[in-house]
Amino acid sequence: MTYLVKPKLHHPNLPKNRLGFTRRDYEGPVSTLCAGCGHDSISAAIVQACFELDLPPHKVAKMSGIGCSSKTPTYFLGQSHGFNSVHGRMPSVATGASLANRDLIYLGVSGDGDSASIGLGQFAHCLRRGVKMVYIVENNGVYGLTKGQFSATADAGSTSKRGVGNKDQPIDLVSMALLLGATFVARGFSGDKKQLVPLIKAAISHRGVAFIDCISPCVAFNNHAGSTKSFDYVREHNDAVNAIDWIEGRDEIVTDYEPGSVEDVTQHDGTVLKLRKIEADYDPTDRLAAMSYIQTHQARGEVVTGLLYIDDAPGDLNDRMNTVDTPLNRLGEEDLCPGPNALAAINASLR
Repeated sequence: MTYLVKPKLHHPNLPKNRLGFTRRDYEGPVSTLCAGCGHDSISAAIVQACFELDLPPHKVAKMSGIGCSSKTPTYFLGQSHGFNSVHGRMPSVATGASLANRDLIYLGVSGDGDSASIGLGQFAHCLRRGVKMVYIVENNGVYGLTKGQFSATADAGSTSKRGVGNKDQPIDLVSMALLLGATFVARGFSGDKKQLVPLIKAAISHRGVAFIDCISPCVAFNNHAGSTKSFDYVREHNDAVNAIDWIEGRDEIVTDYEPGSVEDVTQHDGTVLKLRKIEADYDPTDRLAAMSYIQTHQARGEVVTGLLYIDDAPGDLNDRMNTVDTPLNRLGEEDLCPGPNALAAINASLR
């Protein structure tokens, strides 16, 4: 029923966030993707994350390239800015936009073809430069728009819908992101909204470049026995490294209790958080350990999901380039043309 337009009327009793928006205010038009597509589940998770973070829709800029995944920004945040670039070039557009206007939240949505094939160089430079943005790859291991060829992320030994085996080694985007210096690296699964929503909320709140590789099965061409990107395979081989949630920063809540004991802590929204103090087995702040963990479990055929790495004190490209806080479109002539004396001082500093 993708030809139907969503009604603009909302039920008056729909829950609202602190800005007075309902969840419907963060949605877009009805999706035209295949029924059951994992990409639509990711769109729903983005909508839920933005609603819970109380984001003003006009503060978000959506970027995308070409592919099924790059169509999805149409289906969420209908009141936000958007730019659909050419194939694989989304990171360049996001880089320029981020440098020109620090005020916006940049959300780039791409696919395994868009980022791991034609856009691999763009992906690499965006992450190594630390462009302040959320970079989500909706990864299904197949070219859905061109009817089912293997993408660069398809695992060696997996089979296509027609039974053809893939002989090429895959590109693991989370391992690349760690090598390239990304300060927030996570992997999610479109079939696990409970995990995906807090990952997206944390990524949006991160001060540096935040990358999420989201396994998103293609129901038309890559959801069969023999595929390592199918719903059944990922559910059976999913190894979640952590159970996470995102709590927005407010006044500090402090508690102290003994190891092995349980403590009830009342949160700002009135809910009670039950804490049990144990030793954590996984440290998401250790980049080298994260790389080793991913490779070890990948060799076992397991799909590692969760927050894989985070730098608590990240920098970003704006900080390193010392860009102005004021968006470029708000600068006046005096700011943009400070005169010959200022130009002479700049030239002298470069000698």
